[in-house]
Amino acid sequence: MNKLLTSTMALIALVFFGSPAFGQVEYPSASPFAQMHQKVGITDVKLEYSRPAKKGRTLFVDVEKFGRLWRTGANASTKISFSHDVTWEGQEVPAGQYAIYSIPGQTEWSVMLYSDPTLGGNVGAYDKSKEVAKATVQAQTLPMSVENFTIHIGDITNDGATVALVWGEYYVPVKLGVKTDEVVSAQIENYMKNPMASMGNNYSQAASYYLSQGKDLDKALDWMNKAIEINPNAFWNIQTKARILGEMERYPEAIKAAQQSTEVAKAAADDFGYIEANQNLIDTWSKQQ
Repeated sequence: MNKLLTSTMALIALVFFGSPAFGQVEYPSASPFAQMHQKVGITDVKLEYSRPAKKGRTLFVDVEKFGRLWRTGANASTKISFSHDVTWEGQEVPAGQYAIYSIPGQTEWSVMLYSDPTLGGNVGAYDKSKEVAKATVQAQTLPMSVENFTIHIGDITNDGATVALVWGEYYVPVKLGVKTDEVVSAQIENYMKNPMASMGNNYSQAASYYLSQGKDLDKALDWMNKAIEINPNAFWNIQTKARILGEMERYPEAIKAAQQSTEVAKAAADDFGYIEANQNLIDTWSKQQ
């Protein structure tokens, strides 16, 4: 009977306590994990980090210390990755994943990119030879207090962004540079050698990009002419051709192209405001002839 009872109790324990419903309890983390994915130009910037809370403590006195190496977050290493080569306060950084370490100061911080993203809080084993970039930046004071440590990516342009470390009243901005024009221009040049370049909007997109960046306008005009040849009813492309000619100060030709864009747009179900925009361009260029 005792053996039967023991076996029965063991079976009950296995069914109830060995099932997922009675698995390990999941507790909230004191420093919640966060992820972020931000496109800067055409570069993917990804962040993984844990966010400690201030909890009424004096930062870098009661928690962490001024002048000492910090993992810049909690738990595992704070990781940042770049899909293309970037600059970190002007210093060249190859594409890849890095850990962010920092040395906080009352007015000035050092913020480093470290090639070993597995080091975590073992700062005693920090190897300076693995520093890929080290930025020295001024700490700014916020008008309010931020409870949880935050890494913010803002001031985003095609050429870069600001990666800011934010905690308490501290705001520590690091300038991130991306090489959008270098990468896009190389891709365009390479793709235009492809026999399939005429497919889709490749000619028009390349021409529009060159116009927006003030690059080789002769090449942009050639590409846009090819795009118009492929789709002569695309009045928006004809207007872009007009804009290219306007940038080249070839105003009579620019006006003629804008007028052509208007005539084609009149035959469309909706001109999407292009007719009015064309007239504004014509008025402007007429004064500049």
